[in-house]
Amino acid sequence: MTLADIAQGVSALPLEGIEGLASLRVREVVIDSRQVQAGDVFVALAGEHVDGHAFVREAFTRGAIAALVKADQDVPLNGLAAGRLDTTGQRNQADHQTSPQVHAQAVTSPQPSLLILTDDPLAALQRLAAFWRRKAAGPALRVIGITGSIGKTTTKELVAQVLGMRYRTLKSEGNLNNEIGVPLTLLKLRPEHERAVIEMGMYTPGEIAVYCQWALPATGIVTIIAPVHLERLGSIDQIVQAKTELVASLPPASEGGVAILNDDDERVRGMARATQARILTYGLSARADVWADNIASSGLDGIAFTLHYKDQSRFVKLALLGQHSVQTALRATAAGLAEGLALDEIVEGLAIHSAQLRLVVARGPHGSLVLDDTYNASAESTLAALNLLNEIEDEGPRIAVLGDMLELGDTEKEAHDEVGCRAALVAQAIIGVGERSRWTCQAAVECGAARDRVFHVMTNAEALEVLGEIVGEKCVILVKGSRGMQMEMIVAGLGELAGED
Repeated sequence: MTLADIAQGVSALPLEGIEGLASLRVREVVIDSRQVQAGDVFVALAGEHVDGHAFVREAFTRGAIAALVKADQDVPLNGLAAGRLDTTGQRNQADHQTSPQVHAQAVTSPQPSLLILTDDPLAALQRLAAFWRRKAAGPALRVIGITGSIGKTTTKELVAQVLGMRYRTLKSEGNLNNEIGVPLTLLKLRPEHERAVIEMGMYTPGEIAVYCQWALPATGIVTIIAPVHLERLGSIDQIVQAKTELVASLPPASEGGVAILNDDDERVRGMARATQARILTYGLSARADVWADNIASSGLDGIAFTLHYKDQSRFVKLALLGQHSVQTALRATAAGLAEGLALDEIVEGLAIHSAQLRLVVARGPHGSLVLDDTYNASAESTLAALNLLNEIEDEGPRIAVLGDMLELGDTEKEAHDEVGCRAALVAQAIIGVGERSRWTCQAAVECGAARDRVFHVMTNAEALEVLGEIVGEKCVILVKGSRGMQMEMIVAGLGELAGED
């Protein structure tokens, strides 16, 4: 990628007039000035709490060669010299009669510092991503899009692992699946990539359809539909419609389109009517194209099952936690088959993946069992811990004590919603600790948890008070949260209560 690519992608400027920018290579496109390295382009986005325009000078001092900024926004450079490329008014001009103005030092300086002026930096970032997806992609590139209410991130990780057995594969980092994360992922594409696995979240109808216009997925995977974001979307049917946008955007089967659908979810299965792509289903019955039976969980030692596809069967043992993870493995298997991998190749790829938990088992009050997983928390690791909680064979009720998951950026609400929904299916009581865990509790109720068994508190001490009231004989208590929540204090408090028995 060069600065000429940036200018063209942002505004559809012709190369004529900006040839000098074609010699300046771009390392990465970033939105956090603290992550800038030499050769990067910094995009100044205005957030809820901070405005990236205030950090443009910092980005330049760290080695950025250009910054994408709003034309009418004050950009404090404090004496730092920077060229300017005004792209406002250039986009959609068929004749391109207005010549762009680029100051000479932006091209000739040993350390170029170029301000690229645009009407809206976020929209410009998105246009750039769509441009780069088409320019950078080699003829062999196929994009795999993933959406659903639960399990997108774990599915993305395992699909990328399987496809990586044969193809040079790019994947979304973390759970960057929104209007910022999807473009940033697409901008990491390089000509050598043969597959790209893109996670697609959703806050409002129409978003996934737009992401598909940028990414051009050939294969689409839908996990499961649950009433997450119900308050915003109004009904489960609206959620279905929004998630269906992925399969509706796929090319027809004659052009290589494949829709991978959850046969165990009636709503997802029904999405087959919305696409002309080839349908490949997965599930836990022989009705599905890719299915599993003989499922056996060994707790912390992983899970085993028999994998079936057509007349082929394979025994699979994975370091994934919980029977719920079999569905994730089936999605990755279906993706591998859709992309031309052999079943043995896929099984080998599945076995490489390992979902590790730093989990300690201890005894709590009244003979309860405490699963101490307080080292840290992400959506993926918390879902894995909840899966394990679901399979503990003790007869007593299961209690999930879930603290805030920190440093998730713009995806934090969706991550807490997903965890809350899963907790509703697993635990008989849920305690959310911290401001963000209010979302966890709300999603749990929306997904079917009894309102009087969902407790939201702000401190670990308050969580211990609730536990003191509800913990009984044979309870299994999962304690999980980000490191900054210091939830080991809850585990210690439960240990003290056990000592008083």
